[in-house]
Amino acid sequence: MVKHRVDHQTVYVVDFGGQYTQLIVRRVREFGVYSEMIAWPDAAAKIRENKPSAVILSGGPRSTLEEGAPDLDFSVLEGIPTLGICYGMQLMAHRLGGKVEAAGHKEYGHRTYKPVADGSIVDALTSYQVWMSHGDQVLEAPTGFITTASTDSCPIAAFENDAKHIYGVQFHPEVSHTPDGKTILRRFLFEKANLKADWTSQTFIDEQVALIRETVGDKKVLCAVSGGVDSSVMAALLIRAIGDRAVCVFVDHGLMRKNEAEQVIETFRGHFHANLKAFDEKDRFFGKLKGVTEPEKKRKTIGEQFVCVFEDHAKELQDCDFLAQGTLYPDVIESGSPTAAKIKTHHNVGGLPDWMNMKLIEPLRWLFKDEVREVGRMLGLPDEMVDREPFPGPGLGVRILGEVTPERVKMVQDADYIFRSVLKERGLNKGIWQSYAALLDVRSVGVMGDERTYEHPIVLRAVESEDAMTARAVAIPFDALEHIANRIVNEVNGVNRVFYDLTSKPPATIELE
Repeated sequence: MVKHRVDHQTVYVVDFGGQYTQLIVRRVREFGVYSEMIAWPDAAAKIRENKPSAVILSGGPRSTLEEGAPDLDFSVLEGIPTLGICYGMQLMAHRLGGKVEAAGHKEYGHRTYKPVADGSIVDALTSYQVWMSHGDQVLEAPTGFITTASTDSCPIAAFENDAKHIYGVQFHPEVSHTPDGKTILRRFLFEKANLKADWTSQTFIDEQVALIRETVGDKKVLCAVSGGVDSSVMAALLIRAIGDRAVCVFVDHGLMRKNEAEQVIETFRGHFHANLKAFDEKDRFFGKLKGVTEPEKKRKTIGEQFVCVFEDHAKELQDCDFLAQGTLYPDVIESGSPTAAKIKTHHNVGGLPDWMNMKLIEPLRWLFKDEVREVGRMLGLPDEMVDREPFPGPGLGVRILGEVTPERVKMVQDADYIFRSVLKERGLNKGIWQSYAALLDVRSVGVMGDERTYEHPIVLRAVESEDAMTARAVAIPFDALEHIANRIVNEVNGVNRVFYDLTSKPPATIELE
């Protein structure tokens, strides 16, 4: 895989398995400072080799007192401004000569802290409300550190050694539940670490264009597009870099939303004037999915067939030395990492099979969705494309529980079209991150026209989110839901019941599979 390159100040966020680690990265980038997440087993070597401008140590679910707990050689941090958050602060105390113990009272949720030192990163804020989530706490600060904040149950809620540019907070400044958390992060980045805001969407574009040109040379890139935000932005970036040597390929697998395949072809050929090759492979995908019901097997089957399409059309795609994919950072995280459990496989994560004689390019791999949208705007993409709701790579295959058939796909397409159309007509789509209809693999008894029915239920889901790492169900007015349900059961064959999914992420995921 072709690596990305960064030519400006970088903040490493060391991931100890915390649920908010990715959010720390996003917050730093929001200030215009480039940031990357690195797994703790690799952290010491990467810090030693690359000399980041600052380091942030994340929270984590373990105790520093446990055998085999995530650890770090602190000698590599010598001279590097460092901020420890929650577990990161506890590890800092543990490794630098302080003392950590199991807290007498676990803190989870909102707490009010009291600043006890002037001039610290937690002093003189508008709000002293913070979000705590910890079972251990620092009992004694290391020599040379001063306590800068405390709560009723946590005497050392923050500490620092300003001379060595080392700071720690027991709470989570990266979450919105800490109202002045961004101010604390800003102070660390710009007042303590003396960084400058030199990373923007335009600098990202400039870096990637230069890197793509350097990597590709005069060769061609096979660009797999789906019509979604990610692949569209990726295609625009490649076209900006190498023009018509970006060979865009669209595979119609039959699992897209209603009328979407036709729209994709029209958009890429009309708006982009792209070198587009479109392949109708619906029969192939439905054939391979026949009888497949297990979610992971469906995802893998769909992913494998994408690769097989490229193999079968190799003659038409000859002379392409590279394959580009619109993989995003949340895809990588959910597919598993050294510090995060595998949630589900993403078809575009994991590299290429050995027989494919192409190198992989993933220019968006380290971006979050909101960053991708901003890059798209900078590239001149129309709002209707940039603001489009996310759509999974396996398409409706992960919105149909059980076997995927053309008949069941049509049920979901029709229900989904009704749902999203009504939301748009009533102005209820604003603020929605993702909305869709899904089909459950069960049947229920109903009555229509004085006759018994035994048909499928449709599940509607609409969530609000910032980055897809967490999500919350949208409170759609009941009269709108009732109207949508009535239309679906009357207009979609095979459906006699409609549910609305109120579950947040976590514990659920945004997609049903």
